[in-house]
Amino acid sequence: MIKIGILGAAGYTGGELIRLLLNHPEAEIVFANSESNAGNLVSDVHEGLIGETDLRFTDEMPFDKVDVVFFCFGHGKSEAFLKEHNIPTNVKIIDLAQDFRIKGDHDYVYGLPEINKAEIQKAQHLANPGCFATCIQLALLPAAHLNLLKDDVAVNAITGSTGAGQKPGATTHFSWRNNNLSIYKPFQHQHIAEIRQSLKQIQGYLDADIDFIPYRGDFARGIFCTAVVKTPAPIEDIIDVYKEFYCDAAFTHYCDKAIDLKQVVNTNKALVHIEKYGNKLLITSCIDNLLKGAVGQAVQNMNLMFGIAETTGLHLKASAF
Repeated sequence: MIKIGILGAAGYTGGELIRLLLNHPEAEIVFANSESNAGNLVSDVHEGLIGETDLRFTDEMPFDKVDVVFFCFGHGKSEAFLKEHNIPTNVKIIDLAQDFRIKGDHDYVYGLPEINKAEIQKAQHLANPGCFATCIQLALLPAAHLNLLKDDVAVNAITGSTGAGQKPGATTHFSWRNNNLSIYKPFQHQHIAEIRQSLKQIQGYLDADIDFIPYRGDFARGIFCTAVVKTPAPIEDIIDVYKEFYCDAAFTHYCDKAIDLKQVVNTNKALVHIEKYGNKLLITSCIDNLLKGAVGQAVQNMNLMFGIAETTGLHLKASAF
């Protein structure tokens, strides 16, 4: 059994991670850390787990008793935590924050299995990709492989309210979000840097801008993305490359028909579809922001890091009806 510790276990990602790991045949949760909830039943906070576990939150962090620890912190807290705490060198780390996603003076591997599987399998420390970044990259990576990203790429993507985290705020309040739509951080979203990093990794260079407009949706889960790339290439050739690019991917699938969000919600799947109008290639992609966009992909990466089947514990049914 893979022995697991979870930090920041009381939030949305912590709750979803616990849900997955409780049903993972090769995982054992040793501790779920939350200082503010220490002593409370996990199911008192994550009420969807009532009847599933008698696990309690703890303020302790027995790193010597685990094989891997998941950081379910807010952005910026992982790096600060590591400066104040010593984690044994034999303990693997999977960080769900953005602190180590950009290559630099650290040994964290960027955890997008569709392009970095070999590196993930050898990784001791892993930076899990962002939710928008995952959805947008999976839309564009085959186009980068074809060297199509020569002009600026227009990207629009809408996310559910869980993407903003569990702490209530002005833009997550039900009466504001319900029957409403808004944009935020246009052209300046923090995930653009990691998107560019991966596209450059595949294409070899990236001079074009990724003009990304994020939207807040009036639903809880999921991300739906559209991207427009200008190219004279025949769509039949592009489709062949998309299918080939993802032919061995465990969870990313090219679809011949138009896709919709309910096909992926509650799963670790990513779906991609393309159409062409004149010289404009329209790419659509969708994921569940909490699963393939966060903890589902983190468990997928854990499986790879420990040498077990990539899909273990992740056979989930979509909430299609």
